[in-house]
Amino acid sequence: MSGVERIAEAFESARANGRGAALMPYLMAGYPDIDTSIEIARAYVEGGADLIELGIPFSDPLADGPVIHAAAVTALGAGAKVYESLQVARAVADDVPVVVMCYANVVLARGLERFADMLVEVGASGLIVPDLPLEEGPAALAACDQRGLALVPLVAPTTPDERMGQIGAQARGFLYAVSLTGTTGERATEDSTLPNLVTRVKAHTEVPVAVGFGIGTPEQATAAARAGADGVIVGSRLVRAVGEAQADPAAEVQALVRGFSEALRVATLG
Repeated sequence: MSGVERIAEAFESARANGRGAALMPYLMAGYPDIDTSIEIARAYVEGGADLIELGIPFSDPLADGPVIHAAAVTALGAGAKVYESLQVARAVADDVPVVVMCYANVVLARGLERFADMLVEVGASGLIVPDLPLEEGPAALAACDQRGLALVPLVAPTTPDERMGQIGAQARGFLYAVSLTGTTGERATEDSTLPNLVTRVKAHTEVPVAVGFGIGTPEQATAAARAGADGVIVGSRLVRAVGEAQADPAAEVQALVRGFSEALRVATLG
């Protein structure tokens, strides 16, 4: 089964199992170290993750807020290189689809073909490159298509309809809808404009739509599912929990992931 097919199956399975949307927790590889991040990835699976977004640490993560940026700095300081970081994907790829989030410099430094081969080798299902513009995407898309990997693009509330249509037509696996302008991070309130955004994005693609950025509570996850999102991505809240854990980060985040998973099950009742 290709990575694209595994991702499609994960979204379908979430619905079949009574959740309003698939749950995709984000994990910074190598934070606070490689071994612990592997334990955290396994805790995500045990907690009910349908997919995992695996971040590769990078020194200048322009799409990420302070929590994830600080985690990347810590991971790099602990020696988390790309090869070691991808071993986190290898550890759980048999259990859930892993979508690697990586900035363009890291990919291009190794070459598109070689990097795509590295993803296949560890069993990853897809790739998100947040700073890869539409106009520079065809070569990356071709490299991923040849290997059955899903190249997942992003759209934002500020994306014009014509461009959103072009991006949506090239999306593989799912389309990542950034719920707000700005960087990743927790937000105190729910976004009342989210239903309109999800409706708009869905009109421009045939793949599932996953919403991320600003979802930090089970209530916000429920709201995203009820707004029509096919998937919900939770990042900064879980990364923050790892940093704040007093003893066992994996146990801390497993409980949080389970709470988000149950919230998405509740979303089907609304």
